[in-house]
Amino acid sequence: MDGVIYDSMPNHAHSWHQSMAAAGIDMEESEAYLYEGMRGVETIKLKARQQWHREISDEEAQKLYELKAKMFSQCPPALKMEGTEELMRQIKADGLKICVVTGSAQHTLLDKLAGDFPGLIDPDLMVTSYDVSHGKPAPDPYLAGMKKAHVYPWESIVVENAPLGVQAAVAARCFTIAVNTGPLPDEELISKGADLLMPDMRTLSHQWRDVPPREYTHLSGDDRRWQQTPASRHLPYQTPALPRYPSSYSPHPSNGQNPSW
Repeated sequence: MDGVIYDSMPNHAHSWHQSMAAAGIDMEESEAYLYEGMRGVETIKLKARQQWHREISDEEAQKLYELKAKMFSQCPPALKMEGTEELMRQIKADGLKICVVTGSAQHTLLDKLAGDFPGLIDPDLMVTSYDVSHGKPAPDPYLAGMKKAHVYPWESIVVENAPLGVQAAVAARCFTIAVNTGPLPDEELISKGADLLMPDMRTLSHQWRDVPPREYTHLSGDDRRWQQTPASRHLPYQTPALPRYPSSYSPHPSNGQNPSW
């Protein structure tokens, strides 16, 4: 959501830096982009482990996260990311579902979604930090999203702007488009396994009809995966090789447990 749907990462970076400084933890604003996508309490536990050399409790981490959330709520309202709404309308016109998968627990942003994107965001197709025990870079958030949408990895396209989010989507075996809407170098996203790289959401919206590119073929049967075939044209984005998908994966198992393979 942050950095894909809303241009909210500068606010997050500022509030992370200020709140952690108040708690005695050194966290530069640039680090917020590296940890983006991780559940807030997990970020705080990581920084405490690095600098305080001890484990802190869930309660202590939650208290610090509430301080961060309070500072975030005092920031200027985040605007929609340019190109995102246009992209959503194309996705809906194609008969596809939109599932929002975010590590955020910021009510100020979550509550804005339905009002800012009427008819495009379904509250039942949202995964937040409240829905998973292990956030990005673990695949759990995207596995939960596929379960809610009743789709398989080879039926899914993930749009991510954060390195940890790309890592999570790749681990969930989804076709992953990285959109570099922040200050990190492109390599931070490519190195995590992104299948395509776009410079911004506006470009992705303009290129949507070519995603996934025609050089990728969907194979059916037990060997389900996206496979790259010889390119017939030059593409304006990166196209590294894609992984195989195990045939035992199920996003909606009969035992009601989290999807697994």
